[in-house]
Amino acid sequence: GIVIAGAPGMGKTTFAQALAEYYVRLGKIVKTVESPRDMKLPPQATQYSKVYASPEELHDILLLSRPDYTIFDEMRNDEDFKLYVDLRLAGIGMVGVVHASSPIDAIQRFIGRVDIGMLPSVVDTLIFIESGQVKKVYALDITVRLPTGLREADLARPVVEVRDALTGELEYEIYTFGEQTTVVPVKKVLTSALGRSVEGLVKSYLPSAEVVYEGGRVTIRVPREDARNLSKVRRRLKKLKEQLGAEISIEIT
Repeated sequence: GIVIAGAPGMGKTTFAQALAEYYVRLGKIVKTVESPRDMKLPPQATQYSKVYASPEELHDILLLSRPDYTIFDEMRNDEDFKLYVDLRLAGIGMVGVVHASSPIDAIQRFIGRVDIGMLPSVVDTLIFIESGQVKKVYALDITVRLPTGLREADLARPVVEVRDALTGELEYEIYTFGEQTTVVPVKKVLTSALGRSVEGLVKSYLPSAEVVYEGGRVTIRVPREDARNLSKVRRRLKKLKEQLGAEISIEIT
């Protein structure tokens, strides 16, 4: 299932319309659910409106007509999300449009409406539109492992990974902790872990050094009078850099 997200007026419906036209050109059976009907599509695509039918009627019609893809424009309330989830789990390719100010906000709108283990089965791709441009594309997958930042092996659990679809970089993790479902930005966790590791190592050898973390890069500022002690810490910093994949630089002040 695909979700197209963005703020009002950013081009979500236009993008969904282009996607529907593409599916029609491929010879797929395409249906739309709109409120109101404002997409301009070829006659091969059937357009339904929520204004003239109840969610139950739309559900039955769409299952009986067996479309390859259904474009669901403007998903707003619980009934809309339930219809999207039911059709997706029935095996219909779904493209949903939701309002959200950030990509992760769109995913959070499904949390609570869908069991966390089923989330990647319902939404596996998120496209975020901003100013008419595709700003971000996320891919969702689920695995069982220890969440980033936790160390105890018995805390391993199902984790939904939200990755940048173009680079493969892990950006968010979604998992249940107790009774609460948590969305964790991985970069912030790694940043704090990296900062603590580097600072602890540097301060043990160079108490007067300053450790600065900016934009994914660690800068260690060492007073000139302490520079002779750098050889003690340089090898360990290199090992830490390889382990965490971070950029670490040293400045003599």
